[in-house]
Amino acid sequence: MDKTIPSLSEAVSGIPDGAVVMIGGFGGSGAPIELIHALIDRYISTGSPRNLTVVNNNAGNGHVGLAALIEQGMVRKLICSFPRSADPRVFTERYLAGEIELELVPQGTLAERIRAGGAGIPAFYTPTSYGTDLAKDKPVEEFDGRPYVRELWLKADFALIKAHKGDRLGNLVFNKAARNFNPLMATAAAVTIAQVTEIVEPGAIDAEAVVTPGIFVQGVVEVANPAQEEDLNRAGAAYPEKVA
Repeated sequence: MDKTIPSLSEAVSGIPDGAVVMIGGFGGSGAPIELIHALIDRYISTGSPRNLTVVNNNAGNGHVGLAALIEQGMVRKLICSFPRSADPRVFTERYLAGEIELELVPQGTLAERIRAGGAGIPAFYTPTSYGTDLAKDKPVEEFDGRPYVRELWLKADFALIKAHKGDRLGNLVFNKAARNFNPLMATAAAVTIAQVTEIVEPGAIDAEAVVTPGIFVQGVVEVANPAQEEDLNRAGAAYPEKVA
């Protein structure tokens, strides 16, 4: 099955109001900037989607990517590990104003909750967060004399991820550290859309090198020269571009 999508706008066209959306990346590394901006373009032109729940490692930086998504008022709730990063002013201002909800999750727990969602494991136990506010009202059990907090899986309606190369069947490989959360999120979403630098023919990627098999990917869109969040922020960029 050919899973290529001809445009970014078409790639995000099926995301509805109120969807749970996982967005890959660790800061700017592996962040699907173009897919996020395409989602913003759709919102500006149609007023949808809104009231999204976004799962990401952080809360965005500057005024591009995830931060721009939040700045447009499209995100109702953010599930992340690092709401404070290099330049989190957009999220901080909206959070202090009561305009966005935050679910703070330790990074290792976040990764495992996503992995559990993809593996069909409803819950697991971890010592992380025991005795802190993050464990409030969560079940605790003792194993080998040590208390463990029960955490639930995380699943999503959509995952927007970034890979280095993909074939028309959706098999993906990633560029070094840009791998991060992307493969996990691909398994935990009902629909995974991947932007890739290059789409190749089936068989062009060594089967032993495939990180995310195409069975987890519903769409692949080519972005030949993807933007890097850090480069955009150093240039003072904003999305959509602010008109003086």
